Amino acid sequence: MLNYFLQIINLKIFIKIIFLVVLLFHISLEAQKVTAFKKYKELSRPEKYWVLKHPLIAIKAWKITQEVIRVTDSVAYINTLDHNRNGGQVDAFRHAYWMASLVQRISWRKALKLGKAHEKGNYFDFLKHHLEDGALPDKADGDMDLFNNEIGIKFGRKNKHLSETDIQIMIIDAIIVGKMKIMKCQN
Repeated sequence: MLNYFLQIINLKIFIKIIFLVVLLFHISLEAQKVTAFKKYKELSRPEKYWVLKHPLIAIKAWKITQEVIRVTDSVAYINTLDHNRNGGQVDAFRHAYWMASLVQRISWRKALKLGKAHEKGNYFDFLKHHLEDGALPDKADGDMDLFNNEIGIKFGRKNKHLSETDIQIMIIDAIIVGKMKIMKCQN
């Protein structure tokens, strides 16, 4: 009889634990939805349109973008590039690496369209006098970014099976030898 009551008590505890796990999982999913929705709201109109056309790929692209930001932050601290995130070598690296990373994991055409949507959004920000990364994006910045995006797409297409580190090294080498565009007037 005692055994039977212990089993019932253990079953009740087990059910409570399962309920708690499900509740925590649900709360976690809801938090992710809020975060995803918040991030979506922060996108420019052209980027939102791209996301609506490619909802499943957009999730993958967002994860790739977060990784590219993390890597770019690391690259900004090494002494190989100029540390300039707005129009400098680090900015060129970010754009080329972003496109190369996207091309390696999604279609190059979709990556190209996302890059163009991003720059179109920057143009709208310029018209509204909104800052991007602490600076007002202008046509020269947009042209430079599109050029560097194209270089990244070429690297990604030609080197689909290279490691992330190898792609990073190739892009840094291209920047150092002058194959990518950077702004001449830097601080």
